Amino acid sequence: MKILLIGEYSNVHWTLAEGLRQQGHRVTVVSNGDFWKNYPRDIDVSRPEGPFGGLRLWCRVHRLLPLLRGYDIVQLINPMFLELRAERLSGIYRYLRRHNKRLVLGAYGMDWYWVNTCTTQKPLRYSDFNIGSQLRTDASALREQHDWMGTAKEQLNKTIATDADAIVTCLYEYDVCYRPVFPQKTCFIPLPIRLPEHSTTSRCQRSKVCFFIGISRGRSQYKGTDIMLQAAKDLQQRYGHRMKLNVADGVPFSQYTQLMEGSDAILDQLYSYTPSMNSLLAMSKGIICIGGGEPENYDIIREQELRPIINVEPSYQSVYDAMEQLILHPERIEDLKRQSVAYVRRHHDYLSVARRYEALYLSLL
Repeated sequence: MKILLIGEYSNVHWTLAEGLRQQGHRVTVVSNGDFWKNYPRDIDVSRPEGPFGGLRLWCRVHRLLPLLRGYDIVQLINPMFLELRAERLSGIYRYLRRHNKRLVLGAYGMDWYWVNTCTTQKPLRYSDFNIGSQLRTDASALREQHDWMGTAKEQLNKTIATDADAIVTCLYEYDVCYRPVFPQKTCFIPLPIRLPEHSTTSRCQRSKVCFFIGISRGRSQYKGTDIMLQAAKDLQQRYGHRMKLNVADGVPFSQYTQLMEGSDAILDQLYSYTPSMNSLLAMSKGIICIGGGEPENYDIIREQELRPIINVEPSYQSVYDAMEQLILHPERIEDLKRQSVAYVRRHHDYLSVARRYEALYLSLL
């Protein structure tokens, strides 16, 4: 098959492309590299800086459009698949739809169905937008609600979701938002991870437990990193002789992975039920995830044995207690590291995930 993947979140599309290429498919990835993270891509569509950045990108995309036709499958990372206004993306979407065979929408992150479901129906005990029945009121959550609800983005999301041949969800949370509305064409496929050749399950520093946290620019409060970082800093004050904290603040992906190496545990995604791409990448290296590991996560992938994730609820105290228990009981670490690698290999290996996408794509043709 000839496959076009447009947009990028946390290296999902590039990793998927590598897996699909191993299956013999021709794959092109068009993206901006997910901003400063600078993930690999075949065609760069980064928005130029300056007051006319949007216009310059729009002109570049229009010059590229003849190259983005004749594909068997086009998959969009999100309704906002390029750094352009929704009104402009609407026309580009129609072009892609008209000149390619099948179109798949990825439910991989922020969109109207995610915002609206978590804000109004609240099927999750907690999310980026609610804690129980209470809506979150921090600036980032309010900004996303304002950005998506009752706007051109909402309309674009509804149009593409209704029109697309399939919708792929990558996390339990997103599946909850899409499957009730589109039960016939929503398909859950786990995130793809390329496992390192050698994963270590031994302690990096037997005298100290090594924690790692990555700070995402402008999204620290939204993702709960601010709370996790504060808990880690407070524990460092108390247990500095027994723990080490490494922080990666808004760095490119290559530097992020280097800073992660040798850690015992990663702190990530306070408001999530499930591990993210960053968490899964860490787990593939034998690093324990402290974050989202709710029962629903294990249920959707049908995992009944492994429990490698140290699940935390969205509160400072929950994070503090989970970290403290690991510091006080380091004998747990090697088994959790072993389970982490086994978990990623069993459910997220990029080749097996690519085969699931391949099966979906073939079913559409």
